[in-house]
Amino acid sequence: MANVHPMTSEIAMQLGRAVAYICSNGKRRHRVLIGKDTRLSGYMLETAMASGVCSMGVDVLLVGPMSTPGIALLTSTMRADAGVVISASHNPFQDNGIKIFTSSGYKLPDQEEEHIERLMFGGDIDHLRPTAQSVGKAFRIDDAVGRYIVSLKHVFPSELTLAGIKIVVDCANGAAYRVAPAVFEELGAKVVSMGVKPDGRNINKRCGSLHPEGMCQAVRKHKAQLGIALDGDADRVVIAAENGELLDGDHLLAISARHMLSKKALAKKTVVATVMSNLGLERALSGMGIKLARTPVGDRYVVERMRRGGYNLGGEQSGHLIYLDHATTGDGVVAALMLLAVMLREERPLSELAQVMQPVPQLIVNRVVGEKKPIESLPKVTRAIARVERVLGKKGRVLVRYSGTEKKVRVMIEGPEIKKIETYAAEIADAFGA
Repeated sequence: MANVHPMTSEIAMQLGRAVAYICSNGKRRHRVLIGKDTRLSGYMLETAMASGVCSMGVDVLLVGPMSTPGIALLTSTMRADAGVVISASHNPFQDNGIKIFTSSGYKLPDQEEEHIERLMFGGDIDHLRPTAQSVGKAFRIDDAVGRYIVSLKHVFPSELTLAGIKIVVDCANGAAYRVAPAVFEELGAKVVSMGVKPDGRNINKRCGSLHPEGMCQAVRKHKAQLGIALDGDADRVVIAAENGELLDGDHLLAISARHMLSKKALAKKTVVATVMSNLGLERALSGMGIKLARTPVGDRYVVERMRRGGYNLGGEQSGHLIYLDHATTGDGVVAALMLLAVMLREERPLSELAQVMQPVPQLIVNRVVGEKKPIESLPKVTRAIARVERVLGKKGRVLVRYSGTEKKVRVMIEGPEIKKIETYAAEIADAFGA
């Protein structure tokens, strides 16, 4: 929660000092770009973060409300030394968080984040206090939104137009509330906008990718060809077909992979996704001769695997879609533009394109735990997992992992019959309390 340790102004200022320190490695004037989503606490943390950066003799570029992928792009194109996003993504407005990008627009690897934490709390940089003309300055970049809109429009194939296409766009009262509708309108679409009146408290509230029901209803009501629901920082998206049917990231990966393969544009005939992606995606890709490389949960791990392996398409079931030919991180608007290009080129409605993948019934059960003991050290749990895996065989999957932010265990099971996997999931979850 914002203004409660560790998400306080004091911590934000310390973080600003540490980020400024790691990117100050020469005699030239260094710059850190800072953006935020629309939640109320963003003002407080933005000011504190900027103060910390300036106190280390590094300048600040303030862009105001801007999506996470927008910050990643602007950090690179404006040649800033680092980029900062103040956002709690899909969380409610009272929460907040801080993400950091390198000068090339990629999220920091784990070891770099650990280095920053040591600098924040180790006291090694406390004595560094530039004075007089060496103190940093802050500049507001008034044309940041326009720059990002132009770059997004360049993603869409120049030979195509959205003229005659009706699109519902739900911006979750978040960071993309100005950018997303403008992009689709300027490409020719008729846009029905939702979630574009942020007040600091309504981000993600009954709207956006976390609550896409309103968007789906609007698609049917307005007879739109597509519905787009972004989350608060617009790095992920869920899509509704023309019939109002909701499609998650796995469906979008399957559609894009098939099209890119047909155009010989899918690098190494491989898609990268996390362990949470549906078994149906793996089967669909395998049937097309495409390999699925799985990673731990988290879009940063997807991007790292893509860069390491030379792949250009990856994502998460939750809607983080990464097209490395166009962006360095998940971008909901880019993903929607790529999907629209497929629809136009193949001249097929989205409901028909979505048939490329048949999802396997999947269930996730969350259970509160008192302590996150290693799963392999819990005999009753391991026995339950082994039994369910034997029963499912090749017809399903079992994944058991702890939440990264809460004292919860998540039990994910896929199988041919929903009633049976409900029983299996409960059996494994109950073993944690036995």
